[in-house]
Amino acid sequence: MVLPTNLKHVVSEAELNQILKDHENVMVCCGRMGPMCVPVYDIMEELQEEYPHVEFRDMLFDNPEARVIRELPQCRGFMGLPFTIYYKNGKVVEATSSIQTKEQITEILDREFK
Repeated sequence: MVLPTNLKHVVSEAELNQILKDHENVMVCCGRMGPMCVPVYDIMEELQEEYPHVEFRDMLFDNPEARVIRELPQCRGFMGLPFTIYYKNGKVVEATSSIQTKEQITEILDREFK
Protein backbone atom coordinates (compact mmCIF):
# COMPACT_ATOMS: atom_id res chain seq x y z
CA MET A 1 0.00 0.00 0.00
CA VAL A 2 1.34 3.41 -0.96
CA LEU A 3 0.05 6.96 -0.84
CA PRO A 4 -1.15 8.48 -4.13
CA THR A 5 1.50 11.23 -4.19
CA ASN A 6 4.24 12.11 -6.66
CA LEU A 7 6.89 11.36 -4.03
CA LYS A 8 8.92 8.17 -3.85
CA HIS A 9 7.38 5.82 -1.30
CA VAL A 10 8.71 3.79 1.60
CA VAL A 11 6.80 0.53 2.05
CA SER A 12 8.88 -1.41 4.57
CA GLU A 13 11.28 -1.00 7.47
CA ALA A 14 13.96 -2.80 5.44
CA GLU A 15 13.49 -0.33 2.57
CA LEU A 16 13.73 2.63 4.96
CA ASN A 17 16.94 1.23 6.44
CA GLN A 18 18.40 0.87 2.93
CA ILE A 19 17.40 4.44 2.03
CA LEU A 20 19.04 5.71 5.23
CA LYS A 21 22.19 3.75 4.37
CA ASP A 22 22.27 5.07 0.78
CA HIS A 23 21.46 8.76 1.46
CA GLU A 24 23.00 11.20 3.93
CA ASN A 25 19.91 13.47 4.17
CA VAL A 26 16.42 11.95 4.25
CA MET A 27 13.01 13.47 4.97
CA VAL A 28 10.13 11.01 5.47
CA CYS A 29 6.54 12.16 5.86
CA CYS A 30 4.41 9.42 7.40
CA GLY A 31 0.70 10.09 7.10
CA ARG A 32 -2.56 9.61 5.24
CA MET A 33 -4.30 11.55 2.47
CA GLY A 34 -5.84 13.91 5.03
CA PRO A 35 -6.11 17.69 5.28
CA MET A 36 -3.04 18.01 7.53
CA CYS A 37 -0.87 15.66 5.44
CA VAL A 38 -1.55 16.60 1.81
CA PRO A 39 -0.09 20.13 2.10
CA VAL A 40 3.16 18.66 3.50
CA TYR A 41 3.44 16.19 0.58
CA ASP A 42 2.82 19.06 -1.86
CA ILE A 43 5.59 21.15 -0.25
CA MET A 44 7.97 18.18 -0.34
CA GLU A 45 7.23 17.64 -4.05
CA GLU A 46 7.93 21.32 -4.67
CA LEU A 47 11.22 21.27 -2.72
CA GLN A 48 12.73 18.21 -4.43
CA GLU A 49 14.34 20.33 -7.15
CA GLU A 50 15.55 22.99 -4.71
CA TYR A 51 17.15 20.40 -2.41
CA PRO A 52 18.73 17.75 -4.67
CA HIS A 53 20.94 16.63 -1.77
CA VAL A 54 17.85 15.54 0.24
CA GLU A 55 15.92 12.33 -0.37
CA PHE A 56 12.18 13.10 0.03
CA ARG A 57 9.92 10.11 0.78
CA ASP A 58 6.43 9.38 2.06
CA MET A 59 5.12 6.41 4.03
CA LEU A 60 1.55 5.32 4.70
CA PHE A 61 0.86 5.75 8.45
CA ASP A 62 -1.54 2.77 8.49
CA ASN A 63 1.03 0.39 7.01
CA PRO A 64 2.11 -2.01 9.80
CA GLU A 65 5.71 -1.39 8.69
CA ALA A 66 5.30 2.30 9.60
CA ARG A 67 5.77 1.32 13.24
CA VAL A 68 9.46 2.03 12.55
CA ILE A 69 8.41 5.71 12.51
CA ARG A 70 5.35 5.63 14.79
CA GLU A 71 7.40 4.09 17.63
CA LEU A 72 10.38 6.45 17.46
CA PRO A 73 11.09 8.07 20.86
CA GLN A 74 10.97 11.46 19.09
CA CYS A 75 7.33 10.76 18.13
CA ARG A 76 6.12 9.68 21.56
CA GLY A 77 4.10 12.83 22.31
CA PHE A 78 2.80 13.43 18.80
CA MET A 79 -0.95 13.89 18.51
CA GLY A 80 -1.51 14.83 14.85
CA LEU A 81 -0.57 13.50 11.45
CA PRO A 82 1.65 13.53 9.58
CA PHE A 83 4.76 12.50 11.46
CA THR A 84 7.67 14.05 9.56
CA ILE A 85 11.13 12.71 10.34
CA TYR A 86 14.44 14.19 9.22
CA TYR A 87 17.42 11.80 9.17
CA LYS A 88 21.09 12.77 8.85
CA ASN A 89 23.50 9.86 8.35
CA GLY A 90 20.80 7.43 9.52
CA LYS A 91 20.04 9.30 12.78
CA VAL A 92 16.93 11.32 13.59
CA VAL A 93 17.91 15.00 13.79
CA GLU A 94 14.41 16.50 13.84
CA ALA A 95 10.81 15.30 14.03
CA THR A 96 7.58 17.25 13.65
CA SER A 97 3.90 16.41 13.69
CA SER A 98 0.82 17.92 12.13
CA ILE A 99 0.72 20.38 9.26
CA GLN A 100 3.86 22.40 8.52
CA THR A 101 4.36 25.45 6.33
CA LYS A 102 6.97 25.64 3.60
CA GLU A 103 8.89 28.10 5.80
CA GLN A 104 8.91 25.68 8.75
CA ILE A 105 10.12 22.83 6.54
CA THR A 106 12.82 24.84 4.76
CA GLU A 107 14.08 26.17 8.11
CA ILE A 108 14.68 22.58 9.24
CA LEU A 109 16.18 21.53 5.89
CA ASP A 110 18.55 24.51 5.91
CA ARG A 111 19.55 23.97 9.54
CA GLU A 112 20.02 20.19 9.46
CA PHE A 113 21.04 19.49 5.84
CA LYS A 114 23.37 22.39 4.96
